[in-house]
Amino acid sequence: MALRPQFAMVPSDFNDFLFASVGEEAGGTLTVLSALARLGIDPWVEAARLADLSAEAATSALAAAIAVLPEGDWKVADSSSIAARLVNSLPHHDGAGRTSSSRKHGGSAHAKPAPLTWLLYIMIFAATLFIMMHQHTDRAPEAPPGTTASPQR
Repeated sequence: MALRPQFAMVPSDFNDFLFASVGEEAGGTLTVLSALARLGIDPWVEAARLADLSAEAATSALAAAIAVLPEGDWKVADSSSIAARLVNSLPHHDGAGRTSSSRKHGGSAHAKPAPLTWLLYIMIFAATLFIMMHQHTDRAPEAPPGTTASPQR
């Protein structure tokens, strides 16, 4: 039976990184996704953040996170080498420390709104303007100043 769309996995450029093995523990394989979640860190946001760093900075940050995990078949001293291996599975970096592939999930906080978003903004603005114009024209005309309107008999 196929999963309903709301339960299907979101395609991500970070899947290779997030589902990579940190190591083995009593319950089985510990993935980066599980490790970050245990630390209270959103895995996709962290993957995007690490991908925006240089490889050295990303390795250092990930090694610090791995070092606070309970040890499995790895030792705290191995944190840097594990992190270096895992950072290699992030999307490739360009010279500026940014990823060269596009992101489908967990993108940058400074991303430009999509064209459809702009279209939605324009439609909302036009609808608001239309409503305001019609509310103004629906009012009864006022009598000129100094005259009083008397009821017709």
